[in-house]
Amino acid sequence: MVEPVGNHYVIARPVYSENLFNEEHEKLHRYHKTFWDHLRLYFRCSPQRVKKIVLGLFPIVSWLPAYRFREWILSDIVSGINTGLVAVLQGLAFALLVNVPPGYGLYAAFFPVLVYFIFGTSRHISVGPFPVLSLMVGGAVVRLVPDDSAGNDTSTNTSTIDQERVMVAASVTFLSGVFQLLLGIIQFGFIVIYLSQSLISGFTTAAAIHVVVSQLKFMFQLSVPGFNKPFGIIYTLESVFSQITQTNIADLVTSILVSIIVFVVKEMNDRYKAKLPTPIPIELIVTVLAALISYFANFEEKFNVAVVGKLEEGFHAPVAPDVGVLQKCVVDGISIAIVGFAVAFSVAKVYSIKHDYPLDGNQELIAFGLGNIVGGSFKGFASSTALSRSGVQESTGGKTQIAGIISAVIVLIVILAIGFLLAPLQKSVLASLALGNLKGMLMQFKEVGILWRKDKYDCVIWVVTFLAAVFLGLDIGLATAVAFQLLTVVIRSQIPSCTVLANVGRSNIYRNRKDYTDIYEPEGVKIFRCSSPIFFANIEFFREKLITAVGFNPLRVLRKRNKALRKIRKMLKKGELQVTPVRFICMANHTQESDEELDNNRIEELDQPVNMTDLPIQINWGADLPPGITVPRVNIHSIVLDFSPVSFLDFSAMRVLQKTLKEFVRIDIDVYIAGAHEGFMEKLERCAFFDEEIKPSMFFLTIHDAILHILLKKDIASSPKLKLTEEKGSGNNYIVTPSNGLRSRECTV
Repeated sequence: MVEPVGNHYVIARPVYSENLFNEEHEKLHRYHKTFWDHLRLYFRCSPQRVKKIVLGLFPIVSWLPAYRFREWILSDIVSGINTGLVAVLQGLAFALLVNVPPGYGLYAAFFPVLVYFIFGTSRHISVGPFPVLSLMVGGAVVRLVPDDSAGNDTSTNTSTIDQERVMVAASVTFLSGVFQLLLGIIQFGFIVIYLSQSLISGFTTAAAIHVVVSQLKFMFQLSVPGFNKPFGIIYTLESVFSQITQTNIADLVTSILVSIIVFVVKEMNDRYKAKLPTPIPIELIVTVLAALISYFANFEEKFNVAVVGKLEEGFHAPVAPDVGVLQKCVVDGISIAIVGFAVAFSVAKVYSIKHDYPLDGNQELIAFGLGNIVGGSFKGFASSTALSRSGVQESTGGKTQIAGIISAVIVLIVILAIGFLLAPLQKSVLASLALGNLKGMLMQFKEVGILWRKDKYDCVIWVVTFLAAVFLGLDIGLATAVAFQLLTVVIRSQIPSCTVLANVGRSNIYRNRKDYTDIYEPEGVKIFRCSSPIFFANIEFFREKLITAVGFNPLRVLRKRNKALRKIRKMLKKGELQVTPVRFICMANHTQESDEELDNNRIEELDQPVNMTDLPIQINWGADLPPGITVPRVNIHSIVLDFSPVSFLDFSAMRVLQKTLKEFVRIDIDVYIAGAHEGFMEKLERCAFFDEEIKPSMFFLTIHDAILHILLKKDIASSPKLKLTEEKGSGNNYIVTPSNGLRSRECTV
């Protein structure tokens, strides 16, 4: 019964052990589904299930009929046009990261959008090239088709090296799409949980550094080979600085001017976004002006600058991936698949929470997988979503993926009709535009200080991920970062927080004894908490911390007591000890005997329970013992283990825990376990944890129940300290006031 009194409450109930609680309250026996039950349920076929699968696989069937045409169409058109213009420029710019001709970036900005329109579940993300993925694909491209493996003419999309690189990029993209599709089909959307926010932040920041370094050759117009290997970024910088005297000044000046203009205008867009009806399309303005100036000033001939060149009109016929490339790029495909999905899902989740609609991670994997398969078949490269492009689509009023289709139409117009207008555009302008989209990623350096103050583990994960991805490369760096992150989880669970608790305020609240002044610790009782699952890797740490908390090693005490009993029996047999009703009297000078002699090769007997049935009196180990016999003092009589934070206990840890508890029980210390979760005792019973020494009666619902049981048991043994006042009409229920002052209403005695 709960009686509210102001902002206090009074609870009247018996002191419950687990057994007593289960006796008084009938427990429902629920049927727990087996693996085969789940399997049959998953493959069950019914009209309702077929309908659910179809609606899940084709989300467009659900949202398109409910589209509010009059309310949303204008916003989606405006948003789609703005997003499409950005997508065109980013497609051209990010193609440089892949080391393929710029025109192929338009394919990567077109086909995945069409597929996502049908299969995707996010309404606001803009699907297409992403700088990190482009760089990862570019790493595979450079590794398989290095700069020195083709002829001299590498500036046009008709050269052999360009065609080889396009095929490699398409094959890697196709492979990553297959991996994403398979992960979606087998419901592995949860895989993104293994990429923490700290890891993603550190990884994308490192990728931004790689993007900056990779674009230097276009900004300076230098012939820098690709170094897709550990410490490749150092080799790239070395190559850049060794050729710095060959810099094309026109490209360098153009890059600096474009970078400054883009940076300033983007800052204005951020600062005055509340006042501007739509962000200033600075990328479009700069591109148009740069193309016009380059064309009329004839920069290509006068200053020998590198330009985009003629873009192919129309589409290529779909091609099958190169099997040889697939075999060599399995690791690249997996990395690209996971990173692309993780980034896209993170962005999509932000908008789904903001606009309150559901997001299906498994369906997102299927959508991006099919998008990359189709995009790779048409010689595009890997797609995900870019933060800046998705931000444009959402901030300019986009309501659904209709805006995505409009943006794809803009890209289509460029591919089919007006792509030739971009021919005189300098590649250094595209490189500067690519760098202009990295501000958000580079600003993530600020997170290091914040993470250090909030969570040092997350800060270390960020730093290790960043350094590994920068110096080892994005593929090896990602694997290293995930492994390190999992290692930190193991370390944190292997070295859990273990504390000794005390009663705070003479209530039913127990906290760390070091944190409060108004505490009460029952005499002879230790309350110990381990704030972690207990398993094979941390059970020894748990045991050591428990021994430290109680102040002695129970096994050592047990062995000392059994050794002492051997000595006492031997002295009694020789007549060196005389027995009185209260103690032993030594009748002869004691001669020290070695432990080795007493052990007599029977060390296993020292670990058995203390047996004093053959002695004329019961030995009080806390009293004076015969000369020459010393046993460690034990100043506690009970231990309470708080298992409320222990979510699981594996079999290996269970064996060690059982052995440890037996050691305490054999030296007359009562052990109680409180707060164990549902099913804990059932698992222990299945594993034969209980026996004559370890019994189910040691389990209590809460720490307070266990403490009251201990104090009541102690007071009964030392009566008349126990005061019982029978409550009217309460039968066997009493108000119990033990000598310690902790008051329990309605304890069963």
